[in-house]
Amino acid sequence: MTVADRPLRGGLDAEEARRIRAQRIERVGRWLFPLLIMAAAIWLWDRICVWNEIPHYILPRPYLVVQTLWTDAALLFGSLLTTLRITFLGLLLAVVGGVGLAVLFTQSKWVEMSFFPFAVVLQVTPIVAIFPLINIYVGNQTAKLLLCAWIVAFFPILSNTTLGLNSVDRNLIDLFKLNRASRWQQLWHLRLPAAMPYFLGGLKIAGGLSLIGAVVAEFVAGASGQSSGLASRIIEAGYRLNAPRLFAALILISVTGILIFLVLSLVSHLALRRWHESALKQEG
Repeated sequence: MTVADRPLRGGLDAEEARRIRAQRIERVGRWLFPLLIMAAAIWLWDRICVWNEIPHYILPRPYLVVQTLWTDAALLFGSLLTTLRITFLGLLLAVVGGVGLAVLFTQSKWVEMSFFPFAVVLQVTPIVAIFPLINIYVGNQTAKLLLCAWIVAFFPILSNTTLGLNSVDRNLIDLFKLNRASRWQQLWHLRLPAAMPYFLGGLKIAGGLSLIGAVVAEFVAGASGQSSGLASRIIEAGYRLNAPRLFAALILISVTGILIFLVLSLVSHLALRRWHESALKQEG
């Protein structure tokens, strides 16, 4: 290295050090800042209860909610398992039905034009409005809740997967046809891999929606005493003015939704990290 190169090399080393330092700060801030904001919000919640002398049956202090989570853990977590069972079964059915129907749509434009409007109708109609009809026509209580969770989670899977299957590079399709690839080979080796990022994006949305669908269905069923999920615990706590249990159940639902999203985001990252631009590490 010549004398003229030394200042340049030193400048590059300093720039690289600044870049590494900025990346470390960003990694720490990504989880530290949300935790600090959450801690400040909880402290402010507690202070509002104290300053305004709010009764615990109106707005409980955070420590009372945590205490209720501990003392009523068997009841609340048992109800959570019931809700999760409906949530994941509904999500599984949505994945199977949504992906299967999306594949069928890509094989025939006439099928897509004929049936896609019905999927849109299911998406835009509130599940609370549909449930009374489901309650009349479906006898089994678990099937009622499962159908509601499926209806809510189905459309994101269907629409995103259909979009992904239809977004394949036309030049690649022509290349497959030039090599006399069958429809099945085009689907398996080209369309499905290209649609994977779209499907995983829809899956992350559908995961939270399936939980929402299960809870909303339990609310409607719980109002008539036919549910044992978390929504029924919320209704029961509301009737008894047991605000700590109500808040504890709400926190469990929120944390569960966050965990579902994080797990599905991790699945998406692991599936795409080696080949798709959205999951590759950015250089520089």
